[in-house]
Amino acid sequence: MGAGGSASSTGVLVTASPGLCLAFANTLTWRGSPAPSESLTDLQALLTWLERQTGVGPGALDGLRNGDATPLFAAAIALRETIYRVFEAIAAGCQPSAADFAALSEAIAAAPPRTRLERLGDDYAWCIPAPEASVSQLLAPVLWAAADLLVDAGRRRIRQCANEKCLWLFVDQSKSGTRRWCDMTSCGNRAKAQRHYAKVRRA
Repeated sequence: MGAGGSASSTGVLVTASPGLCLAFANTLTWRGSPAPSESLTDLQALLTWLERQTGVGPGALDGLRNGDATPLFAAAIALRETIYRVFEAIAAGCQPSAADFAALSEAIAAAPPRTRLERLGDDYAWCIPAPEASVSQLLAPVLWAAADLLVDAGRRRIRQCANEKCLWLFVDQSKSGTRRWCDMTSCGNRAKAQRHYAKVRRA
């Protein structure tokens, strides 16, 4: 989307790529380690992430930066964890728990509908009202992506990184459909190095 082009006379323009919900779930990294790394440390960090990931322009979320941010931020993190558990279950070939599915379904239902498209140069985006202090409105693009991915889950290969300290979620787009690592240059190479080290020690 072109720079400065995420505002409209009728609302704000946002994008929702298919992998957006998994990117949101993965904002807590190294989930299997003793000390996971949190990239969304406060509401400001969350709003910055949304601006970068959904294309919403600077200023569109300014109305949420004032007032008591604690309830909204806490709800957003709780929803992130719900999304993670839902797709973690699917990656393991299981059904999400009834409670997690219900919570995600309710959040999706409360998100603004995607009813208006706008064109900006060669790009397209959804036009929605400026988000208010509601987690479903704030995370609308993430929730749309989660709904789309859930509906298409049977045709997509949702995986969890085989590195027990990482546990990132991703969609396996490899030709063989046997991808095990979130990234071969990090977790994949680390696993290879560990196997080599173990082999050398046994020799």
